[in-house]
Amino acid sequence: MGAHTAIARLHSGGITASRFGLVLNLASIGRLKFEDYEVENIRPVVVSSPLLRRPLRGLGEKRLARAIGITEITIAGMISAGRWAPRVSAAGSLLAAGMFTVTLSFLISTPEAWHQRGREPKLSPAGQFLIKDVVLLGASLITAAESLSRSRSPAGSGA
Repeated sequence: MGAHTAIARLHSGGITASRFGLVLNLASIGRLKFEDYEVENIRPVVVSSPLLRRPLRGLGEKRLARAIGITEITIAGMISAGRWAPRVSAAGSLLAAGMFTVTLSFLISTPEAWHQRGREPKLSPAGQFLIKDVVLLGASLITAAESLSRSRSPAGSGA
């Protein structure tokens, strides 16, 4: 196997792992939004977020959590359509990128994301949980680009 072939396989494997990593994360975390303890877990970030203030007022904590869960599960389904419906998958990946951008904003709006230790602030456990969304944002952009590329190629133009 030549170096070019090995690199192409590595690239393909990375995209596949990114796509299904996103799907598994979004689907499983989305499902948790239907559990009362998860409503409690997300309370600090939801109540502190200026972006979620209006939906929180309109829906309340439990219904907002469920709406977020439905959104996450729907986006997971869209991303999983990669091979069969690349445009749908690209749209799902871009929606996920938007969602992860919103969750990263919680690092700014949530006081519980940081604690002061010494001279500089340090991430709290809540902040450490949120920071992983930088990687998920990157994976979303990569899978969006791959799906858009696939939708433009002759083999992927059927969707």
